[in-house]
Amino acid sequence: MSTGLILHPDGCQRCWWPGTDPLYVAYHDTEWGVPEHDDRALYEKLILDGFQAGLSWITILRRREGFRRAFAGFEPEAIARFGPERVEALMQDTGIIRNRAKIEATIRSARAYLAIQERGPGFSAFLWDFVDGRPLQTTAETRAEIPTETEISRKMSKALKAEGFGFCGPTIVYAFMQAVGMLNDHLVGCCRHTPCAALPGPGGLGAAP
Repeated sequence: MSTGLILHPDGCQRCWWPGTDPLYVAYHDTEWGVPEHDDRALYEKLILDGFQAGLSWITILRRREGFRRAFAGFEPEAIARFGPERVEALMQDTGIIRNRAKIEATIRSARAYLAIQERGPGFSAFLWDFVDGRPLQTTAETRAEIPTETEISRKMSKALKAEGFGFCGPTIVYAFMQAVGMLNDHLVGCCRHTPCAALPGPGGLGAAP
């Protein structure tokens, strides 16, 4: 049985999931597992992970620029003002995933994001508090050891839903946490595991053991 590592022509062993697709490999090497601290960027990634539900991430990745164009650069202040006419226009936009429930959830989530921002200290702090401000380090050696959700992702999901966010179940939230570096879920043998382990969380806080 495969451990979940793929040896690439450049000599680097990588996690199995990007395969050999150049776009996917670049995402794996430069974004996935890198701690993200920017409020707006975190909102964008959470929304895109919600759109991924039922689909593969590469489907979303190939449309990311289309999503950014359609959703005003993922500026929550702009999205929060979207009305019924804008929703109908988005339902005709072939550059995104045309799912009415997910589009409407994006608008509600923008309003929830703004409410969190208004009361401070911000969306990034709200999310990173679930891991005490430090990236969690995992030690999975095979793909079978990586869970689809955890107690932390369940707690975060519950809190986000209470704020008014949509499409943020525990599995979606766990994938989000992996992507934005709240935990380092690169397999131990992956060439990105050690570099990501050295990256700090918000405020320069080091990785949690």
